[in-house]
Amino acid sequence: MTFVKTFLRDESGASAAEYALILAIVGAGIALAASTLGGAIETAISNTTTEVQQYAP
Repeated sequence: MTFVKTFLRDESGASAAEYALILAIVGAGIALAASTLGGAIETAISNTTTEVQQYAP
């Protein structure tokens, strides 16, 4: 019974959980930024292709 009480009071694992949560949030931010940047690059290349095709013989 004392093992269960000690286990429930132990907060040493809280830091690992907090680091995992921070890592997940940062990872989601990086994924969102990469997706947005990819869309912007795709649009820029598409616009450039259209402009070049207008002036091609």
